Amino acid sequence: MGQTIAEQIQMLKRGTVEIFREGELADKLTGAAKTNRQLRIKLGLDPTSADIHLGHTVVLRKMRQFQDLGHRAVLIIGDYTARIGDPSGQDTTRPMLSPQQIEANAKTYFNQAGKILDTSDDKLEIRYNSEWLEKLTLIELIQLAAKKTVAQMLQRDSFKLRLKADEDIYAHEFLYPLMQGYDSVVVKSDIELGGTDQTFNNLVGRDIQKAYGQNPQVVITMPILVGLDGKEKMSKSKGNYIGVTDEPNDMFGKVMSISDEMMENYFTLLTDLPAKKISELVNPEKSHPKQAKVRLAKTIVSQFWDKASSDTLSIKVSDTVTISDAVAVEFDRVFAQKQLPDNIQEVEIPAETIIASKLLVTCKLVPSSSEAKRMIKQGGCTIDSRKISDPNKQITPTNDMVIQVGKRKFARLKVNKS
Repeated sequence: MGQTIAEQIQMLKRGTVEIFREGELADKLTGAAKTNRQLRIKLGLDPTSADIHLGHTVVLRKMRQFQDLGHRAVLIIGDYTARIGDPSGQDTTRPMLSPQQIEANAKTYFNQAGKILDTSDDKLEIRYNSEWLEKLTLIELIQLAAKKTVAQMLQRDSFKLRLKADEDIYAHEFLYPLMQGYDSVVVKSDIELGGTDQTFNNLVGRDIQKAYGQNPQVVITMPILVGLDGKEKMSKSKGNYIGVTDEPNDMFGKVMSISDEMMENYFTLLTDLPAKKISELVNPEKSHPKQAKVRLAKTIVSQFWDKASSDTLSIKVSDTVTISDAVAVEFDRVFAQKQLPDNIQEVEIPAETIIASKLLVTCKLVPSSSEAKRMIKQGGCTIDSRKISDPNKQITPTNDMVIQVGKRKFARLKVNKS
């Protein structure tokens, strides 16, 4: 890319929390440039769920920066370590997953990670750590465990908290960081990326590499992206996430729902906009907060959807209009001008009276009856623009009746009288 080593480091430092150590990073980049060698950039992902959300992409985007500098991403699917359960950030033992659950989750990772990473053969290497961890003999595992002391393992914050609370720590949990470190040895990692919750594991990897006679990897930690609630980390289990496969309208609307105070963090971690431009956008004296947030939402949507075919989406656009532009216009129509969306999913339904909560579930606007009742009681549901408050209210379906849940979910009824 024609950048000096100093310029590369400046770019790579953006949005990071800490680099262990920056001088070593400079040495590795310099050495790679002199020998025309690709650095091996490691990222481990345990397939503990089927979906990748924007919180995961913070680290994936950093990995893409290294790829753009000519280096090789080594994406490790932790199909073996997921059987143990990573204790990082956990105040209780994480349950082990079955091989079937792990396999099903891992299959979805490739397409989703490919939305961010360069998937060219010379830029991406995908490995399953069962490839080597399953082959470890008992004596080899004992030799690996001998590389760290119990006192060193107990420096992990989550273990300290559990000890203080007199809660159990199981011996198998000590194996996780050791095995993750052994991954670094096998793939000859030059640099490992991870969230701040992975700092302990990744630094153990440095020690394990040194114990096996390798130059230790540089560890770069990234911040944990705060979820839509503005309080806790983005997580599917907490319901405060934006999935990389969310439909463009949903993705745009979710970004628009974040607080103004969160914009700078999202701009920095989820876009490539220059720091100076971000400062202008989040300064209310230079940019209106709503317009800045629209810019953020359009930028994020464009990364995942502007190159996609609109044929597979609920929103239809012409060849001259990008998907991100179209969803921005649609958002303004629905939320600023209080109009109905152009494309509302049509739900065929019998011409029979149905209670309101069941109607929401039938239209797939909520995942369960309990959620339907909660939304209705909280005033989050309208039928033909009239708010309903009784989950047991009897509804007689009619053609073109519009059901709305929250700000972004709509359904139009088509009555089947047969």
